[in-house]
Amino acid sequence: MGKATREAYGEALVEIGAKNNNIVVLDADLSKSTKTDGFKKAYPDRFFNVGIAEQNLISVGAGLAAAGKVPFVSSFAMFAVGRAFEQVRNAVCYPKLNVKICATHAGITVGEDGATHQSLEDIACMRAVANMKVIVPADAAETKAVIHWAADYEGPVYVRLGRAGVADVTPEGYMFTPGKAQVLRDGKDVAIIACGALVGPAMEAADALHAKGIEARVINMASIKPIDEEAIVAAAKEIGAIVTAEEHNIIGGLGAAVAEVLVSTVPVPMERIGVADTFGESGTPKELMAKYGLSADNIVAAAEKVMKRK
Repeated sequence: MGKATREAYGEALVEIGAKNNNIVVLDADLSKSTKTDGFKKAYPDRFFNVGIAEQNLISVGAGLAAAGKVPFVSSFAMFAVGRAFEQVRNAVCYPKLNVKICATHAGITVGEDGATHQSLEDIACMRAVANMKVIVPADAAETKAVIHWAADYEGPVYVRLGRAGVADVTPEGYMFTPGKAQVLRDGKDVAIIACGALVGPAMEAADALHAKGIEARVINMASIKPIDEEAIVAAAKEIGAIVTAEEHNIIGGLGAAVAEVLVSTVPVPMERIGVADTFGESGTPKELMAKYGLSADNIVAAAEKVMKRK
């Protein structure tokens, strides 16, 4: 298993901070966990800890953006989105301010912290707000590419990051482009569209399907909003069966976004892998991924099921 995306985020902050003196970082008393402490050590005069006050975190970030700074604000996804939703909507997105909300510890792979800290609704919340870009990088390399892009992009961005290590899937030399998916593996029988922590299991599932004589196209859909409609439509037309896989509630996340594209363009059979509209619980990431049906085996089963519906 590779590095956690939150760790790559911390490293990327130090890199972009060296290139742009206007970049500032804000945290809500979780800098060791969100990995913003590296930026704090490198550039202490550009780091601000607002304390356990996530609404204020977003508002201060908005003020700094209005003053010409490029703020990266971080907390756990449950709090950056759940507690500060009004400020994200009204103070950042409505005026379209240049704030980057990089939330860590998303999904059930938060693990032992349990249901109260396992944000399974944040993609749905953030993609429903006008002017917000929503990005879910799959691994460390893609996270760095996303953060470098976000530093140069003018406008609100939500980046969803995880606590646990994830498989390395991004090819060398990759550059992130919003609204553009990566085809990690081609195939003609079924398309697996995944994001974040489920891209690694999607690749494992493709290997298992290959052993059964089934060729799967694996698409890494890091950009949830804007989404790559062209890649989705191509998969629908060329393959005719789609599985989505995400570490999020199946309501409102990647699966819903893909379904929205399909229903208005090329409706085809589709199955969704994700948390089935329930809360998580305390356990290791591996245990929870298995219990809530987010494994490579679950993706294989969904692929075989959807192919019968062609």
